Amino acid sequence: MSIEKRVEATAKNIEGKLQEAIGEVTGNPADKVEGQAKQDESQVIHTTENIKDEIKDVLK
Repeated sequence: MSIEKRVEATAKNIEGKLQEAIGEVTGNPADKVEGQAKQDESQVIHTTENIKDEIKDVLK
């Protein structure tokens, strides 16, 4: 498990949520899309780390 990767992913998720919310308030669809993309990227990182953890557990 890479704590650094998980922290990075969590920060990216928060950044994405803020950007998406700003896009909602300002009516800027580009900000909304970019914010959602950051949240999606964060989810991929978390899922990858979870899979790595599961593989390590199986190989023990």
